[in-house]
Amino acid sequence: MTDAPASTQANGRLMRLASYAAVSVALVLIAAKLAAWLLTGSVALLSSLIDSVLDAFASIVAFVAIRQALTPADKEHRFGHGKAEPIAALGQAAFIVGSALFLSVEAVRRLWSPQPVAQQEIGIAVMVFSILLTLALVAFQRHVIRRTGSLVVSADSLHYKGDLLINLSIIASLVLTGWFDFPLADPVFALGIALYLVWNARGIGGEALDMLMDRELPDEERRSILVMARDHPGVLGVHDLRTRAAGPDRFIQMHLELDGTTSLAKAHAIADAVEAKIEAAFPGADVIVHQDPHGIPDAPRDNPPAPAGT
Repeated sequence: MTDAPASTQANGRLMRLASYAAVSVALVLIAAKLAAWLLTGSVALLSSLIDSVLDAFASIVAFVAIRQALTPADKEHRFGHGKAEPIAALGQAAFIVGSALFLSVEAVRRLWSPQPVAQQEIGIAVMVFSILLTLALVAFQRHVIRRTGSLVVSADSLHYKGDLLINLSIIASLVLTGWFDFPLADPVFALGIALYLVWNARGIGGEALDMLMDRELPDEERRSILVMARDHPGVLGVHDLRTRAAGPDRFIQMHLELDGTTSLAKAHAIADAVEAKIEAAFPGADVIVHQDPHGIPDAPRDNPPAPAGT
């Protein structure tokens, strides 16, 4: 059996290492793209530079969120510190929208007054370098996500996966502008990237608000929880299932309906068994089970039904 504290510490180290790698890659790309933009004047390359600045900001936020989310619950924060993550994500979403608006203004200005792009070869070389470095980072993040299941690293990885598409589009823009004498390609691609950034910000902000408002876990997960609880032979029913997430932490509460003649010791053992089964399926979750005599007439019945046959 794996030692849980040791496994948790190893996962924490991997998550921190992933955040270090992401920040380092973003800083290297910022320096390379800044130099390339100054040499070429490409607004599409400027969009990529802005995106790398956003990546650095997002990765720093992810690093801070990981450190805070991994901080154990204390006397003042009995439910942990997981909500630091959605709070930071809202700020990240606002920053992304502001940067996309700035990029849109610059792109529209270039649409009205197209400007030639100089030294396209330098810009293309920097984009190829960016793609190779980003591929290496995404591969490492995938390994960390597979080992830890970290939502923070997974969200951060989405930025860099999107960067691969952005960098490819910028190569296309530079080729069309420099080799095919189509200067409008530069601001048009920049506007497309700005829309992509806003779309990403919308998703990040929506998930953050859901978490801050204690939205229930997905119906599929709630159904699986109900099935696990009802599978115990001593459980006659389940009601009042309540779930929520706070960063990497999940909180699950429910009432088990047991035979009214069951002894307190046996009822406690049944509840412990159900808690252990759910915790095994949702590692690190905070599970609270209350026992009720079966047949309470006013028990809430608003939970998603279990699949047929359970």
